[in-house]
Amino acid sequence: MIRLFLFINLIFASSQIPASQQERPIVIKDATIFTISNGIIEKGSLRFKDGVITDIGTNIFILEEDSVINAEGKQVFPGLISSGSTLGLQEIGAVRATRDYEEVGMFNPNVRSNASYNPDSELIPVSRSNGILLALSIPRSGRISGTSSLMMLGGWTWEDATFKHPVGVHLFWPNMDKPSKKERKKKTNKNQKEHRIVAIEELDKFIKTARSYKQLKENLSSSYKHNLRLDAMLPVLNGDIPFFIHANSVSQIESAIYWAERQNLRIIIVGGKDSWRLTDLLVSKGISIIYTQTLTTPHRRFEDFDQSYKTPFQLLKAGVQFCISNSESPFQTPHLRNLPYYASKAASYGLPWDEALRSITLSAAEILGVDNKLGSLEVGKHATLFISDGNILDIRANVEMAFINGRAIDLSDRHKLLYEKYKQKY
Repeated sequence: MIRLFLFINLIFASSQIPASQQERPIVIKDATIFTISNGIIEKGSLRFKDGVITDIGTNIFILEEDSVINAEGKQVFPGLISSGSTLGLQEIGAVRATRDYEEVGMFNPNVRSNASYNPDSELIPVSRSNGILLALSIPRSGRISGTSSLMMLGGWTWEDATFKHPVGVHLFWPNMDKPSKKERKKKTNKNQKEHRIVAIEELDKFIKTARSYKQLKENLSSSYKHNLRLDAMLPVLNGDIPFFIHANSVSQIESAIYWAERQNLRIIIVGGKDSWRLTDLLVSKGISIIYTQTLTTPHRRFEDFDQSYKTPFQLLKAGVQFCISNSESPFQTPHLRNLPYYASKAASYGLPWDEALRSITLSAAEILGVDNKLGSLEVGKHATLFISDGNILDIRANVEMAFINGRAIDLSDRHKLLYEKYKQKY
């Protein structure tokens, strides 16, 4: 079994060499710069040194020590942020040995995404080739699946790649809807209702146990015994990080919000398919949404065919803080490169284009708590950015250069290799 695992890792490991630290100041000149926070700078220049942006504007003086990139006719964007996937935790869905996002048991807040992150995954170069330079990597199994990590898509080891950990603990909310006709044949409404109640009661019990553990630890009680699972809950109970609650239906979102209020916990909703029906509640409670449902079909027969497409615009109009992410399903992780097209689809159905771009950059950084370092092009922020030959929301645009903390990233990937290979076939 060990030999099989090593063989699989060898076959599907990226052969790219991670970039070294930035050695000289770099100036990107004469580009169209999408700062996100301060509009668009035409014929602008940007300097970064030691991985940090030091100057940005139209009149930057070029120094002798600067390495200059002429980007005339090109566009510069901050690195895109995927706010939910299993990137780095899986390689091939059909091969169990390459799926590290699953853990046995219902309550595993101690599971750390970054410790299982594979920096040699072939899926990483494919993702960053389309401007995605950071990804929130999340475990997925049980009720409380684990703690997520914001990972940079570059580095020799998981320690190198970790940008922020912990970001939040992930809770997959139980299904609160009435069973379908098929389900009713298998189990009664009463049993389905009891299942929902039992699930929440078990969750309440776990939170209560975690609070008791916290009290014992703080009071240096002789009854205190170290527990990995309960220890991982302390940042949530202390309010240092939020609970990311995965919920889509009205009943799920409503019950999750009122449960969190009863437990005095800070939450962020992931998924949010029905969030358009609960905008008043979301605004009044100050709940943010990581919207992952842009490219899904309608949930109900009476809904408009384009409901999922126009939900981001409805959230914006109502004043709900949100960002757009790719589908959180492990099946979609190999397609993470499509993140910009989730935003552009929403832009085609009402969301202003500048807000669509913000939803996968600065808005994502704000919700994940890293907007002081990422998400926009400003002096003092990390030089995590890319140069493309067109607007990244346009499927025809190609990323030509990328930098993570000032380090030039190799943009080759398996897709490009196969493209070049099969061009020679005929």
